[in-house]
Amino acid sequence: MAATDLGKINKYKAKIMAVGKKLCVEPALLGAIISRETRGGSALKNGWGDGRNGFGLMQVDKRYHKVIGDWNSQEHITQGTEILVSMVKAIKKKFPKWSVEQQLKGAIAAYNAGPGNVRSYKEVDSRTTGKDYSSDVVARAQYYREKGY
Repeated sequence: MAATDLGKINKYKAKIMAVGKKLCVEPALLGAIISRETRGGSALKNGWGDGRNGFGLMQVDKRYHKVIGDWNSQEHITQGTEILVSMVKAIKKKFPKWSVEQQLKGAIAAYNAGPGNVRSYKEVDSRTTGKDYSSDVVARAQYYREKGY
């Protein structure tokens, strides 16, 4: 899927790179989340997905966050990335003995399912969409890193 989405993700590369640099988050990870969440925007209808609960490229859930910016704006990507950063902090606090890699994977799962649904590393994706969210996002991020993100 990452390869299929590359052309769509590339439309937002400058915004992704700027947000990644500003918030110290690997741009490849942001591209991977956008790929997984919305297929680079192609899965959206007027900027909305997930039963009109998820907004924008990064599918910010309106039930938990006030959406900021247009669906494909740098402001939106910044908001989604700030949510991801907050998940990293929550998972680090919840699982301080996990390795950095495990904490990142837990944070990616929490971005999708909420930190309360991350209960162990062994079952990190058990409550995520498709039960493979963090593993899939990590694989996509590796691909996008190879493509210059």
